[in-house]
Amino acid sequence: MAFGHTRLDVRRPPHSSCSATTVVVFVALGLVAVWMASSMLVSPAEFSPFQPTARPLVRHEPPATGGSTNAGTGQMDVSVHPTLPEENTNEPPVREQDTQVPPLKQDTVAESNVDGANQQQDFREQVKQPDEQNGSELKEKLDGEEQAQKIDKPSEVFPDGSQAELLNETTTEHGPWPTQAAQSNKDTKEQTVVSSSPVTYSWKLCNVDAGADYIPCLDNVEAIKRLRSTKHYEHRERHCPEKPPTCLVPLPEGYRNPIRWPKSRDQIWYNNVPHTKLVEYKGHQNWVKVSGEYLTFPGGGTQFKHGALHYIDFIQEAKKDIAWGKRTRVVLDVGCGVASLGGYLFDRDVLTMSFAPKDEHEAQVQFALERGIPAISAVMGTKRLPFPSRVFDVVHCARCRVPWHIEGGKLLLELDRLLRPGGYFVWSATPVYQKLPEDVEIWEAMSALTRSMCWKMVNKVKDRVNRVGIAIFRKPTDNSCYDTRSEANPPLCGEYDDPDAAWNVSLQSCMHKLPVDPAIRGSQWPEEWPLRLEKPPYWLKSSEAGVYGKPAPEDFQADYEHWKRVVSNSYMNGLGIDWSAVRNVMDMKAVYGGFAAALRDLKVWVMNVIPIDSPDTLPIIYERGLFGLYHDWCESFSTYPRTYDLVHANHLFSRVKKRCELVPVMAEVDRMLRPEGRLIVRDNTETINELESIAKSLHWEVRISYSQDKEGLLFVQKTTWRPSEIEAKL
Repeated sequence: MAFGHTRLDVRRPPHSSCSATTVVVFVALGLVAVWMASSMLVSPAEFSPFQPTARPLVRHEPPATGGSTNAGTGQMDVSVHPTLPEENTNEPPVREQDTQVPPLKQDTVAESNVDGANQQQDFREQVKQPDEQNGSELKEKLDGEEQAQKIDKPSEVFPDGSQAELLNETTTEHGPWPTQAAQSNKDTKEQTVVSSSPVTYSWKLCNVDAGADYIPCLDNVEAIKRLRSTKHYEHRERHCPEKPPTCLVPLPEGYRNPIRWPKSRDQIWYNNVPHTKLVEYKGHQNWVKVSGEYLTFPGGGTQFKHGALHYIDFIQEAKKDIAWGKRTRVVLDVGCGVASLGGYLFDRDVLTMSFAPKDEHEAQVQFALERGIPAISAVMGTKRLPFPSRVFDVVHCARCRVPWHIEGGKLLLELDRLLRPGGYFVWSATPVYQKLPEDVEIWEAMSALTRSMCWKMVNKVKDRVNRVGIAIFRKPTDNSCYDTRSEANPPLCGEYDDPDAAWNVSLQSCMHKLPVDPAIRGSQWPEEWPLRLEKPPYWLKSSEAGVYGKPAPEDFQADYEHWKRVVSNSYMNGLGIDWSAVRNVMDMKAVYGGFAAALRDLKVWVMNVIPIDSPDTLPIIYERGLFGLYHDWCESFSTYPRTYDLVHANHLFSRVKKRCELVPVMAEVDRMLRPEGRLIVRDNTETINELESIAKSLHWEVRISYSQDKEGLLFVQKTTWRPSEIEAKL
């Protein structure tokens, strides 16, 4: 009850033995008791600088059955708006600074929602309205203690006030940071998506031929049947369903938690990727073998049967300037197979973007991801790859089965777009070292093509151990060769052909001129690794605003400091993540790659995704020695199911839902995440509420749900639950 005068005071008889002085002393003692109780509850060791006002931080104990489910239907009743405890209308309003709730310890078992609400109500009653008790001195002590605690305790789940601007982007596509959609002339206008906000969500298993390996945009059978031609591998390109799927992909029978890195590089569970075609087709080349309940990877490949490390060192010896892990940090491996090259380049501190099509080499990219090696499903067909121009230090092809020399060298010209000026193309294929008529013809055609592109062959050498050869070509660093060619073939691209336009853009048979201004990206080689990770790129101008509105170099640094603090103070310990079980990480909206950079000391890799309707900062990510790609989150991602251990989304879903429904996007996250994989979402409270409801309907374990000043954090973990009902096949 509130302190102060009451009706009882008015009716007190005049002969009362309680003097005014006695009353004052009694009230003062009561105030001291309240202050001591509240001080114990809000101790400096437990103080959180962001106190929830509407929804306190709650750690949820996983439900034994995953929630109340309608048996056999996969349908789960979920309240879209969580019920808050009823307020006591007879009490005065509670001020924000008087509702500090200490964060729970990591090993604390969560109370039920009702108990938590009651505890919060009891706590509020103990600390409310000290300034209405004629206790000004007490208020000063409380305020002083609170300020001291804010200074002593580093910010955790959310950034402090000085970093609040990092929660929201301010740049538009009309500023210095165009979006990929604008560069590629794609219509991504926001539309009014009327969300039905269902109280229940009904999930069913996908009923598709691909089964447990379903990739919606690569397994669209009906769209592939309608293709007029497959001559240029159009059937291996993306063909997304008009309506994004909302079904869930089943688990393979006998699925188990993946083997942890680095052991996973050498062996994985057979039942997780139960495919043997590659074993039969490539086993003699030491790609992959079956050994009991495991698939094992001896580390070989078509061109390096005796191990990837020897092959990697052989390349280094052939051209010392490649300098793995120093000058060369980011590599593109074309037609990667099971990505053993990328897996062993980690030993040289090199990050490799490996890709191969989803084709008759069954599950090669899935093998790579299950091993903990970065890879995507893609093909060199009729479209540009989803990367910006001039970002890869080295491009590698070992018997990648790409006909570089045909049709004016259109496919090799795509590599020219992606390769840094001064970067190297390493080609290991039979035309390099065999003398069969077909090989000789291809070599002559490649030699003529590379000369016309002004690529210089810097070495051609044979490996006596593997009995294969490599040719290494270097891209020029200026335009002098282009200007002096006797014949402009291939031609230079027109000035309106943007080399950074990469989302669903057709390949062009032309080359882009190189930057000559020393302040333009691509005119200088990046700093050696690891200096390039932390230093703003030389081409970021202080005269231009960054994504968050500060001068670009300051913006970059502020973003990095922000994520280092969040990762160190919250993600490492505060969320209870066993980081030894985390290998494959995705940042769904990476901006400058600060989150990935903050994880550099862990044995993880991060796929940094730049949404096509966000400022195009992907070149910055590559410049700092990280990697990623462009993507439209209204479509499915080009990866196999169950390939990521942790997915991170910072203010992504609130933007996505302006263009498409959240349910299919969450179904896609479910598809990408491994069972027991984690999703961390930072977004506005409204979006957090929606996502939490969907997560509960998926039987995911809600570990943390936290809101403050219309901003929230959601930390959930996927389970092995799958619905029993199968959707009707179209």
